[in-house]
Amino acid sequence: MKWLAAADYHEMSRLGAERIFRVIAEASRERRRVNIGFATGNTMLELYPALAEMLNRNKIRLDLLSTYNLDEYVADGRAVPHSHPLSYYTYMHENLFRHIDPALGLTEERIHFPDPENPESFDAELEKGGGLDLQLLGIGFNGHIAFNEPMSETEISAAEFASLPTRVISLKPLTIETNSRLTADGCADLVPRQAVTMGMKPILAAKKMLLLACFPEQEKPLSVMKHGRPTPELPASYMLDHPDSEIIYTADKITLR
Repeated sequence: MKWLAAADYHEMSRLGAERIFRVIAEASRERRRVNIGFATGNTMLELYPALAEMLNRNKIRLDLLSTYNLDEYVADGRAVPHSHPLSYYTYMHENLFRHIDPALGLTEERIHFPDPENPESFDAELEKGGGLDLQLLGIGFNGHIAFNEPMSETEISAAEFASLPTRVISLKPLTIETNSRLTADGCADLVPRQAVTMGMKPILAAKKMLLLACFPEQEKPLSVMKHGRPTPELPASYMLDHPDSEIIYTADKITLR
């Protein structure tokens, strides 16, 4: 596993965008399908326009690109409508997809989000398509990746946690509080209590994993992870055993020893 300290948020965003760009561009040159897993949140706000600019400037053909988002909020058993202020579908279209030149060939039918009414279909489609070439991740303040929340080792074994599929889950209080503060102007009532999340199994099956971190609150889970082992009590720690994983963090906000 690689750890890279970026000078600041801008450099972290650029480095992350470059890594995703290289995977997409190489597959495009070789004319083969490429599957990229995307994340949402404030961490990615500068990365996505930068990635779109790189793709547009280099005129990378995207007709063989398929995207798979990690998660979506759920209300009344269904994905929140696109009009919901916290819709991840809308987030992705506003921050990435609308910035990509349509002439490059990325079409709506190859943009995927897990469906809370049929989550197993997401895993089946992804497996049929060859799995993820790269998965972009953030890290929750409690160490979660996607919405795979921490679980005690008395509840679930490390192997069982690593095999969790895409599914609907209830969010932890810390996740609700954090997301209300960072994305909902402090209005906790606006944050749904459930989400559909890509499971640990398809995430860990990605050929490459890239995690970005830029908040001081992420220092604690990252420090525990750096000197620890894979455990369901810190879901991001499973990156430690992955054959091709990297964490890029902002050294001006996070200090790791």
